[in-house]
Amino acid sequence: MSGICMGALLRRSGISTFTVFEKAERVGGTWRENTYPGIACDVPSRFYQFTFAPNPDWTHRMSPGEEIWAYFEKVAADTGVSERIRFATTVTEARWTGTAWAVTASDGTCEEYDFVVSATGILHHPAYPDIAGLESFTGPAFHSARWDHSLDLSDKRVAMIGTGSTGVQILSDLAPRVEKFLMFQRTPHWVVPLSNPEFSALTRRLHRRFEAYDRFSYHVSRKIIESLSPALLHPGRTRAALTWYIRRQLRRIADPDLRARLTPDSEPMCRRLIVSPNYFDAVQRDNVELVTTGIDHVEPTGIVTTDGVLHACDVLVLATGFDAHAYLRPINLVGPDGYTLDEAWAAGPKAYQTVAVPGFPNFFLLMGPNSPVGNYSLTAIAETQANYVLEWVGRWQRGEISSAMPTHEATEAFYAEVHQAMPDTVWATGCQSWYLGTNGEPELFPWAPERHRELLGTVQDDDFAIAR
Repeated sequence: MSGICMGALLRRSGISTFTVFEKAERVGGTWRENTYPGIACDVPSRFYQFTFAPNPDWTHRMSPGEEIWAYFEKVAADTGVSERIRFATTVTEARWTGTAWAVTASDGTCEEYDFVVSATGILHHPAYPDIAGLESFTGPAFHSARWDHSLDLSDKRVAMIGTGSTGVQILSDLAPRVEKFLMFQRTPHWVVPLSNPEFSALTRRLHRRFEAYDRFSYHVSRKIIESLSPALLHPGRTRAALTWYIRRQLRRIADPDLRARLTPDSEPMCRRLIVSPNYFDAVQRDNVELVTTGIDHVEPTGIVTTDGVLHACDVLVLATGFDAHAYLRPINLVGPDGYTLDEAWAAGPKAYQTVAVPGFPNFFLLMGPNSPVGNYSLTAIAETQANYVLEWVGRWQRGEISSAMPTHEATEAFYAEVHQAMPDTVWATGCQSWYLGTNGEPELFPWAPERHRELLGTVQDDDFAIAR
């Protein structure tokens, strides 16, 4: 998604001398990787799009994954980005030569580029659980991001490990269609049962006919989401009210024992808040069993919990998430004097205002460390960051610079502010989540999204080491 955004903005500014390296055969990022049953976005469709590529034909308030994937493929084609993509080609190394980046790819080519932009996303390296005997299971077993669509699950006993947003969506879709569904829960999550109505034909016609109406809908959706920022960032009335509302939703669970086992011991929103219109109905079905006893090991016919019980199953699904902290790794990034990204990030990933790293000239990140990912629209973040990169590329084109990289001082000053602001956020209230880095601190943006746009709205020369 972010690579398409960067390419589209380059084309719109008249630049076509760029290459997008794509490891897969098609575009789409996480929406290409994840095709599991029930996949959908948890951000309103009107806001989960680029401002330069409005889609009047979204079918639902929160669109299904296949529709979003089709949108990104269309944007790539319509903007001419597809013509600049080298598919099925993985970048293995980018090395600074002193004047440019020498980029080596898996096909053996090595070419020089004036800028390198990492648009590798954050949710594309599947995380597999370390469970004894997992490989001994004799039935189909796969990660949710590697779904086997050849299987007919209608008469199967399906076991799923993981109850995050992916697990919630899979359960909600499959529970009415399988013989039995076993959901193995290590940690319960807060879920908000928001409805997901379908847009009428009239609504879609209005969006096609009046572009201003579509823009208005985008900004209204953004304002609604951003109005929740105070709840995430500071203790106070907004957080208290939203917390009360989220906790109250558990009253939809009739069985007190099930309700207790589905109640997290963390603050609502400390982990990514899950949005689902029908999860509470699905989890209360007679053919659904919630297993909260820890997993001891896997046997050929099922999962054995620590109480010695064998939970027999036919299919095993691993809804165990992704490594959200890999960023562009395992690509070997080598800057001046042999300085590597692994060295720069030895104590954990850091990026100046989420987009650049000291020691690496003309190198930028989209969705880099401390980007405001949360429950926000990633398309909006990518567009903000890509426009910032475009500003530096434009200055290079005009001959104002030959290279630029943020200083260590400016980056450390940014992180001093991050560390000061983070304790007030709900993400620091004490829970384990994929938001946390190796140091236990959330790798998120501890201010409102508006501040992110303000920070990247102007280029601060004093924060950069610039060669002219």
